[in-house]
Amino acid sequence: MSGFLDVPVEGAYHLIHALTGPFSTGLAIVVFTLCVRLLLHPLARSAARGERARAALLPEIRALQEKHGRDRERLAAEMTKLQQESGTSLFVGCLPMLLQLPFFTVMYRLFTTATIGGEPNSLLGATLLGTPLGAHGLAGSPLVFVIAAGLVVVAWFSVRLQPAASDAPGGKLLRLLPYGTVLATLVVPQAAGIYLLTTTAWSAAERALLRRGS
Repeated sequence: MSGFLDVPVEGAYHLIHALTGPFSTGLAIVVFTLCVRLLLHPLARSAARGERARAALLPEIRALQEKHGRDRERLAAEMTKLQQESGTSLFVGCLPMLLQLPFFTVMYRLFTTATIGGEPNSLLGATLLGTPLGAHGLAGSPLVFVIAAGLVVVAWFSVRLQPAASDAPGGKLLRLLPYGTVLATLVVPQAAGIYLLTTTAWSAAERALLRRGS
């Protein structure tokens, strides 16, 4: 293993080991994920405010679509102008998800790398429901089916919680994104699947609470 991720991967490795003392490895991954989401919560609140601003722009967006629907370049220019004037973005809600990519990559590396810090990676021997947490996709059954089923349920709730502004340009793609995690868990290690299930469930609950408090 080499590269700029060496230090964060080694740090996460020792953190997971520390958490595995009072918890199982699977539960340690959940706790690690919750810590990550707590760190990103201020950005989630900012994204929620941006989504409300975007929803307020929906009538203007639809008006632009009706006026310049056949002129894609003019429509794109007018949409960009509208976003600049309003100080918001159509994809502002994606920021917390994008910032999680480094953490997800670290989790992936933790359960796919044979050695960490020059020592054998003991996490590769961890199991849950009799399944190695480093097993990929269908090789990780039955655990992969449990995780996939959980992700389907969370994705369904996530789509229902999306604001009306999801009908704006790019909104259809945003509505499908939650289901992408179901496909991802079929190819990633089961540990990464646990991370995905935990973080998407947090996102759904967080969005529901932020909408209720708005």
